[in-house]
Amino acid sequence: MAGDRLTRIRRYLYFNGMTGVHELAEQMEASLATVRRDLQRLEEQGVIVRTHGGAALADAVEREVAFEAREHQQLDNKRAIADLVFPHIRRGSAVFLDAGTTVLQLARRLRLDPMPLTVFTNNMTVADTLSGTDGVDVNLLGGRVRHFNRCLVGLLAEQAIEGLWFDQVFLGASAVQPDDTISTPDSGEASLNAVMMRRTDDCLLLADSSKFGRHSTFRVGRLDQISRIFTDHELEEDVGRSLRERGHQLFLTRKP
Repeated sequence: MAGDRLTRIRRYLYFNGMTGVHELAEQMEASLATVRRDLQRLEEQGVIVRTHGGAALADAVEREVAFEAREHQQLDNKRAIADLVFPHIRRGSAVFLDAGTTVLQLARRLRLDPMPLTVFTNNMTVADTLSGTDGVDVNLLGGRVRHFNRCLVGLLAEQAIEGLWFDQVFLGASAVQPDDTISTPDSGEASLNAVMMRRTDDCLLLADSSKFGRHSTFRVGRLDQISRIFTDHELEEDVGRSLRERGHQLFLTRKP
């Protein structure tokens, strides 16, 4: 229970910023003495910075918690999409798993049911997830670390991909715009994703329904570069119908 409370304190500080001890004790339903001991432990671990009467997350940990928070958004739908995609993985092939949080759920699904596979990724969490999995050869790109989603981007990563060919690429998306543009808020990630899309003839898009109709700053590519689109059953009917009318292969998860 102490471990759970420490996690709750971290998340509360992420969403609420600098917080007093009394407020934390009330939110955690614990005594002041207990919360002060918890804060001392977190400070010793380098997780928080204590101030007079309160605490705040250390910068590096704030980025980590931000990733965890984003990972858990639409989690049930992301897991369902991973289950839907899993049978489409080609056994014995070379695949690229990008830094998307839905793609991360596919990596976790693969760990449950391993198959012979050579996996390339620019996502440190994906690499950690699949490390030591029977039959899965994991290759992590080098490059500049983008802390927001624990991925590697930049010239080194792009040069590595230019020398490779993938049987399949599994791509996430921050936004799928109404004009069929796939986009992201980070220029480095957009550039790297554009390169990986050119290094395969079978690119599969994994995006939960909340990503459709959004806009973001940097262009990754277009849906006509995608072999198949996988999303969840909450996708608006007119959006799904429009995608199919434009010739896109669309796969939806089943309603629970």
